[in-house]
Amino acid sequence: MTTLAAQAITTDRLDLLPLRVDHAEEMAAALRDPALHTFTGGTPDTPEALRSRYRRLTTGSPDPAVSWLNWVIRLRPDSCLTGYVQATVTGPVAEIAWVVGTPWQGRGIATEAARALTDWLTRQHVPTVVAHIHPDHHASAAVATAAGLLPTDIRQDGEFRWIRPAPL
Repeated sequence: MTTLAAQAITTDRLDLLPLRVDHAEEMAAALRDPALHTFTGGTPDTPEALRSRYRRLTTGSPDPAVSWLNWVIRLRPDSCLTGYVQATVTGPVAEIAWVVGTPWQGRGIATEAARALTDWLTRQHVPTVVAHIHPDHHASAAVATAAGLLPTDIRQDGEFRWIRPAPL
């Protein structure tokens, strides 16, 4: 499989925009609630820390067989950044994740973004999609279900692996 690059993805309400370093300031504000780290650990990043991370991410994986794909989620018509989705693609498998800032949760944004991401990955001929979700994170489990992923009994670092298997 060739290396993939993030492309803009549009849904009814959202624009998934390829990550840029200059998104750091607005994303730091969108993701500043410590509650976002309840299941993953850590603390909110400063704009400086996000700029540094975004520089690394936008440079791409040092392994040519791995594609790092990152998007910010822009809600229309407000045009504000509300979170992000990401995929790490290795061969026929994409591992995905999503985060939506607290002020925008409960509005279906994560579900819409995750569905758009999984649909885009399918169009890129990435047949298998996985996510890792904490067993108590019911909102993320609902997003995964809506995106077509099914829970498995496989645990990694305390999280269950969810999978959307390759089509037959």
